[in-house]
Amino acid sequence: MSDSLISLIRCGTKLWLDSIDPVLVEQNIDLGATGATSNPIIITNLLKTGRFDAQIGNLIAAGKDVEEIAWAMTNTLVKSAQTAFQGVWNETGGNDGYVSFELDPLIEDVETNLPHQERVQRYIELGKYWSSGNKNRMIKVPATPAGLDALEELTAAGVPLNVTLIFTERQYKIARDHVWRGAQQLDNLDHFKSVYSIFVSRIDVYTEKHVPQLSPAAQGLVGIVNAQQIWASNQNFWADKNCPLQQEIIFASTGTKKPEDPPTKYVKALAGSDIQTNPPATNLAASESKIKFVRTVDQLPAEAILNEISKHVDFAQMEETLMREGIAKFADPQKDLLQLIGEKRAVLSS
Repeated sequence: MSDSLISLIRCGTKLWLDSIDPVLVEQNIDLGATGATSNPIIITNLLKTGRFDAQIGNLIAAGKDVEEIAWAMTNTLVKSAQTAFQGVWNETGGNDGYVSFELDPLIEDVETNLPHQERVQRYIELGKYWSSGNKNRMIKVPATPAGLDALEELTAAGVPLNVTLIFTERQYKIARDHVWRGAQQLDNLDHFKSVYSIFVSRIDVYTEKHVPQLSPAAQGLVGIVNAQQIWASNQNFWADKNCPLQQEIIFASTGTKKPEDPPTKYVKALAGSDIQTNPPATNLAASESKIKFVRTVDQLPAEAILNEISKHVDFAQMEETLMREGIAKFADPQKDLLQLIGEKRAVLSS
């Protein structure tokens, strides 16, 4: 492990990997990673490599349909990563070492347009199903209206949760409160674990396009400030709840989108606490950066910048826009995965 990553971890950051590629998992464990997350894009890109065609072929031979194959392969790949991080989970008593498993994104597909309550029930049923028997698996539920309404029952059932697709403090607070209500229905809090994935760089892409009146000093800082403020709110809320395990923020979408930004921009700005789920290239860049990371997650920019952000950024409008885009980015990759499986099924069956 490089001195840079040693400093990042020592100052309080848990380093997770935004991939479950078995090769990258092993490489990033060597870099200090202690957990990982998955999504349909990651699964699709892995299956495109052809490395798992034999397993797909076995599922085809067993008579599985396209959707069954997609979920069987997702489950297999996530389990493989879980095995790699099981030791961390054991050593930390369930505080770390998780791999996140994303529930069916098509629940939110605007084309299917399921009724709200049916979406809620699907999240609850699938969350319990895919969590069962998987101690170091976190179930990813999006902070959509239906996803939020499923959180209390899932938590009460003992499901470790990663509430994802969070852009604003409003979403975070609703998610946190639903989770805490569910936690209070447990016999004890010994194994209660929840995390809240705050998307960072997507917000800076949004403000550059929709809030051009921000000064150069403020532009590009909104995602960081928003994440820092939600992190502080999370710290304050859980401080007196006496939970044996940490209820943490995941800083997600930490890969930079602008070529002129240093690849460690978000890693450095949010260092010092909770979890960073970084793309493989971002972890590698941090490893090679020669930066000595220190705690900065609690160091907000100047008051003038905070006031400017507060004045010009309509967070309700931002949430509405980014959630609309996020739901599309959520569902479309699952459709791509099913299409890929269908294509492979045609080739491997012939």
